[in-house]
Amino acid sequence: AVAGSTVELGCSARGDPAPQVQWHKEHGDLPWGRHEVDREHTLHLYTVTAADAGAYVCTAQSQLGTAAATTFLHV
Repeated sequence: AVAGSTVELGCSARGDPAPQVQWHKEHGDLPWGRHEVDREHTLHLYTVTAADAGAYVCTAQSQLGTAAATTFLHV
């Protein structure tokens, strides 16, 4: 990603019952005041900086179990 741009990281999690979806950064916190997760579980990172680079993990959990996927952001 280019510094200063907006990045969207998708997370496709479906099930019945619908799973609870959470995003976190593997080593650190999500950028305070510069992120949101929409209804489709997409993580939006605004005005990214070099400090935002790293691994982001989407975790989906329901009574049937837990699944996780990791994506890497390079700035």
